[in-house]
Amino acid sequence: MIELKQLRRVYHVGGQTINALDGVDLDIGEGEFVSIMGRSGSGKSTLLNMLGCMDRPDDGIYRLDDKAVSEMNDDELSAFRNEYIGFIFQSFHLLPRLTTLENVLLPRRYHQDGARPQDDERARALLDRVDLGSRLDHKPNELSGGQRQRVAIARALINQPRLLLADEPTGNLDSRTSDAIMDLLQELNRDGQTIVMVTHEPEIADFAQRQVMMMDGNIISETGNGATGMREAGHA
Repeated sequence: MIELKQLRRVYHVGGQTINALDGVDLDIGEGEFVSIMGRSGSGKSTLLNMLGCMDRPDDGIYRLDDKAVSEMNDDELSAFRNEYIGFIFQSFHLLPRLTTLENVLLPRRYHQDGARPQDDERARALLDRVDLGSRLDHKPNELSGGQRQRVAIARALINQPRLLLADEPTGNLDSRTSDAIMDLLQELNRDGQTIVMVTHEPEIADFAQRQVMMMDGNIISETGNGATGMREAGHA
């Protein structure tokens, strides 16, 4: 489903050249749940931005669903991102003046097909699935952190994305709530949802089927189902 070949991203900061991604090769199959780990500056967030069509590579190939993402212009990337990709963020990013239901429906406003009569029913069904069917009219400040993250997950699923990206999805949650959120992501994955998650917590990464470790813009090791084992540093 995802194919990255020699993906490179270079930043120039203060006269220095930073190889945020230094020739990354990575394949992810449909229905996989993959975690990406690494220290600050390892390239994991840059890689997630590339996968989410929020940044463009300087060189290399990115294909998703056999579509050449790395060759798209900004308008094409925006449309592709909205149709194919759902996002879950550490800070939830819910709009404070909207209700739970309205926040979940928000991505439909920006979809190329616009809002549809069936969207309201689908949003309600998603909120039922994340155990928030009784909180439809609540604003974000009336919800706990775990409930807000569940709203964010439902919102990420409203467009039925092919790929779900999670950026430190439990970073603002206590351990018990974190486990509940990860159990929900595992349930979605068992139902066929492809998920790529960035985390710095090994115990959270272990919820994924496959763990990818990054350092200095390279993938240095993989473990779990579908992993290829250790890689030579500098040859991702």
